[in-house]
Amino acid sequence: MYGYPINKTASPSNSVHSSTIEVLGEGSVTATPDRAVVDLGVVTEGPNLQAIQAENAKAISNIIQSIMSLNIPREKIQTQDYRIEVVNDYVDGKQIFRGYKVTHLLQITTDHVGQTGKLVDTAVANGANQVTSIQFTIAHPEFYENQALSVAIQHARQKAYTIANTLGVTLGAIPSQVQESPLPAGPMPYLATAKFAASAVETPIEPGQLTIKAAVRVWYLFA
Repeated sequence: MYGYPINKTASPSNSVHSSTIEVLGEGSVTATPDRAVVDLGVVTEGPNLQAIQAENAKAISNIIQSIMSLNIPREKIQTQDYRIEVVNDYVDGKQIFRGYKVTHLLQITTDHVGQTGKLVDTAVANGANQVTSIQFTIAHPEFYENQALSVAIQHARQKAYTIANTLGVTLGAIPSQVQESPLPAGPMPYLATAKFAASAVETPIEPGQLTIKAAVRVWYLFA
């Protein structure tokens, strides 16, 4: 928005002169993900809690060993969720005990995005029966965040010059104030899904592209 000489208004930190043009600038860049985060694990059910706990623990141990065989360090494998629940059936409004359910989910992080499909297939082959999330992100997003911020500032400058030219006024070459607008930290992770079937072909999981955004509020003086 823009203004003619009027009473001064207060900016978030300093007073903004009345002869100002205030604009919002937005910028975005795309980047190829270089990190995958996969949540998967094992759910076991049965009437005997100790038996299904042991079954679950054995399967999780097999999964961890198989994932480590893909050269993924153990520190990149961590428990994301562990739960023991009572399972009941309801017949004619009555609660009937059926057994227990043990859920153990692992979160696996790899910087080898191309092996995500193989990682999932390996885990499933070794006992995983739950794949709850596959996210692609960027390990070090700062470079792309700075690029998006630069695009946002250029966008704001173009809008301010368009307004100034339309009004027939001269815009100051340098903004009197620039304020970055808050956005979620880093790029939004790309969520991938896949269907798994018994096959000799590796499950295709595409990382796609991530969009990193920035926004600024800029004030220019004009005469």
